[in-house]
Amino acid sequence: MKKSTLTLAVALGVLAQQAGAAGFIEDSKATLKLRNFYIDSNNRDTNGGNTQREWGQGFQLDYTSGFTQGTVGFGVDAIGLYGVRLDSSRAHHGNPTSNNYGGIVFPSESNGEAVNDFSSLGATAKVKISQTELRYGTLLPKTPVISYNDGRLLPQTFEGGQIVSNEIKDLTLTAGQIEHVKGRNSSNTEGLSIAGANNAKTGRFSNQFRYAGADYKVNKDLLVQYWYGGLEDFYNQHFLGAVHNWAIGPGVLKSDFRYFHSTDDGKNGDTAAYYTSGYYGGVTTKGKVDNDLYSALFLYTVAGHTFGGGYQKSRGDSDFPWLNQGDGSSNYTITDSQIQKFGRAGESTWQARYSYDFAKVGVAGLTAGVVYLKGDNIDAAIGDRSEWERDITIAYVVPEGPLKNFGVMWKNAAWRSDLTSANHAQDENRVILSYSIPLL
Repeated sequence: MKKSTLTLAVALGVLAQQAGAAGFIEDSKATLKLRNFYIDSNNRDTNGGNTQREWGQGFQLDYTSGFTQGTVGFGVDAIGLYGVRLDSSRAHHGNPTSNNYGGIVFPSESNGEAVNDFSSLGATAKVKISQTELRYGTLLPKTPVISYNDGRLLPQTFEGGQIVSNEIKDLTLTAGQIEHVKGRNSSNTEGLSIAGANNAKTGRFSNQFRYAGADYKVNKDLLVQYWYGGLEDFYNQHFLGAVHNWAIGPGVLKSDFRYFHSTDDGKNGDTAAYYTSGYYGGVTTKGKVDNDLYSALFLYTVAGHTFGGGYQKSRGDSDFPWLNQGDGSSNYTITDSQIQKFGRAGESTWQARYSYDFAKVGVAGLTAGVVYLKGDNIDAAIGDRSEWERDITIAYVVPEGPLKNFGVMWKNAAWRSDLTSANHAQDENRVILSYSIPLL
């Protein structure tokens, strides 16, 4: 038994002895989330292209306990995930040789076909003292240096420990260590890696990602942040951020500033197998982490309309690094889009966006939006390259009545580039039906 599993088992034993205590049961909540997910992704390369297309039904059961009474409160959370294949084929699964972790939605059989179903179960022990909470087990972090991905049938999850303290007014302190990750198309946990070193068969991985951060609310309109994240033998990353809201006329202007400074750590600095992706001169496209990424995003919201524009610059030899096992991931950049990330070495990205909340005209629950991004100055041996992406989202959630919380969403994206002849165009559609059922 792994050390982490043994520790969690002991913690759960303590909780079981106290489960009858007031607060543990009374404050418990359970929710069943249903998600029907269809994706059609067409890669239009010069070799004739290929289409990845899958459809499935997902079930997510979330249980959150309260805390036992007393100076030290104990609790436990759990998450159960189950995905069922409704439609797929070896040709459209996206992993015909089984060399990747899985296909576009489902894990793979040894013959390159999608599995019929897949599942996992996670538990989290938690302890609370005053305004400080310690959690150990399955985590779904959402921070500037580590964010779980929920862009498929089931969410990505992490395993480790995290402590969050709100003892000081308007200041939130967070620290943690992650040891394993379970991909969004997997039932198994694996080590942590980054782009360039994350090949499913030959890649290099680490079981130690440490992070810490401070979020300080200066006043009701201004939040400032500092975070650190470091993956052993790969990279160290520092983040500075500020978010400000300013009432202008009938609307509100939101300004979001972000800066990441990333450098190599351990073996990434001198061992080729640990190198990341980027451009290092000549024809060299892999090397050590060396990146500064800064951005600004401005959003003005008025009468249901949100108008936005932003700019991001990636400097250094390497692409922007983040936790990326190669089976679907997210990062905290203003350019993390449906298809691409726009953080390549040297890349400059402008974006424009617009969204509308139809509740302002009497259609509560209906929203729509479009984002356009254009990246250029991408460093490459054949000269500066460019790319663009356009994303459209239309969503409706039933606001009341017997079908309250039932949602339907359509996401459409188009991406084009001149990076290479074999990787230059992609069109994608996603249709998502969701329903949330409170059980407790």
